[in-house]
Amino acid sequence: MPTYDYDIGVLGGGAAGLTVASGASQFGAKTLLIEKEKALGGDCLHFGCVPSKTLIKTAHVYHMMRNANRYGLPPVELKPVEFRDVAKRIQSVIDTIQKHDSEERFCKLGVNVRFGDAHFQDDHSLIIGNETYSANKWVIATGTSPAIPPIEGIESTPHITNKEVFSLDSLPQSMIIIGAGPIAIEMAQSFCRLGTRVSVVQRSGQILSKEDKDMADIVMAVLEKEGVTFHINTSLLRTKDLGTQKEVVIKDSGGKEISLKAEKILVALGRQVNTEGLGLEDISVDFDRKGIKVDEKLRTNHKHIYAAGDVIGGYQFTHAAGYEGGVVLNNAILHIPKKTNYTNLPWCTYTDPELASIGMNEKSAKAAGVEYTVWKEEFRSNDRSLAEGEETGMVKLLLDGKAKPIGIQILGPQAGELISEWVAVMNGGVKLSALASAVHPYPTLAEINKRVVGNYYSGKIFSPKVKKALKFFFHFKGRACGE
Repeated sequence: MPTYDYDIGVLGGGAAGLTVASGASQFGAKTLLIEKEKALGGDCLHFGCVPSKTLIKTAHVYHMMRNANRYGLPPVELKPVEFRDVAKRIQSVIDTIQKHDSEERFCKLGVNVRFGDAHFQDDHSLIIGNETYSANKWVIATGTSPAIPPIEGIESTPHITNKEVFSLDSLPQSMIIIGAGPIAIEMAQSFCRLGTRVSVVQRSGQILSKEDKDMADIVMAVLEKEGVTFHINTSLLRTKDLGTQKEVVIKDSGGKEISLKAEKILVALGRQVNTEGLGLEDISVDFDRKGIKVDEKLRTNHKHIYAAGDVIGGYQFTHAAGYEGGVVLNNAILHIPKKTNYTNLPWCTYTDPELASIGMNEKSAKAAGVEYTVWKEEFRSNDRSLAEGEETGMVKLLLDGKAKPIGIQILGPQAGELISEWVAVMNGGVKLSALASAVHPYPTLAEINKRVVGNYYSGKIFSPKVKKALKFFFHFKGRACGE
């Protein structure tokens, strides 16, 4: 029986890789963790979730200060934003969280951490510099990088991605954002609120293309009101460096060419998987440009090599990567068979208002041929929402033929927090009647979850049939007031 240096080796120090490495070592497996960047934490910590949410909060505070009069307060005279100070705050938050993802912490857990570019020598060993490391099992969790679209002139036109946008030296006067996914839309609103003139270019007919159009359109309307300009249903023709400005030429749905100019171009048009240089083709691991191929247990075609996180091309969320890391631990370390199940995976776009979802939306339900009914409740009917001046948005509940929830979308204040109640409901198999009868504190935004379920039951409880029966048994006299 062959012997190896380690029980398990992990490539990638992001959410999936860190979950596997910390868990495996604490279970007693001799663990190697390899990261090509200078620090652990992955894209989420350094260039994604953490810096973006920090920037969003800063922009929200500035926006609230500019709109103080909406809350009965005197207007505030504000100086222009010094983005260097904003970037400094972003880095301080990253540094604080980095301590939790530090090499020292993982060393204390028993993990051997190595930094550098790794290349598989065979299916059990790889090389970093002049050193060779072997492991009984491997996990590939190398994540993704920004994808640069094949637009004419883009290679010679200076542009930024999520890797540069949080550390700019100054606030751009103007910015063209190519793409309209969650990252693009979050950045569009944030920079607009800070004072940048923002234009968003989208190829399809709606922003946030995976969401239902009615919800995405409300988000777009909010951003337009705040000053963001949208160009949807467009074709990207070419870009050009004009010196202090950059040009993006597009063609609209009517075939007209439009020239857009701005100080910065932010490319936020998808991701590409980080597989280059790993030598996967040399050991015959199945992968393509969309990601590494895995089965439901996250095994590649080599059963001792697993892959998890963004590199498998599935759900591009940190919490999904962490979940997948847990699945790998069950299968590779504990030998407890576990398959992935994304049915009740939640996600959130952190615009203001936020848009959070779990399960199916109308778009995915129609694509799957699932019959459903829709029940809605608007935030303008929620007392806490009105008190806080947050009237935009709604909860949309999708029920199947047996009145079982198959999906919920929440567009409104703190939607990412409010969806958590539905995470418990759907994962715990909680009946709608239990949520309808639960007592929520008043006044809270969370009451809206109870209200939308109440809308479903009210049609049954207060039906003509029920009223007729009560009148028969208890001799009720009916309305006390005319129409």
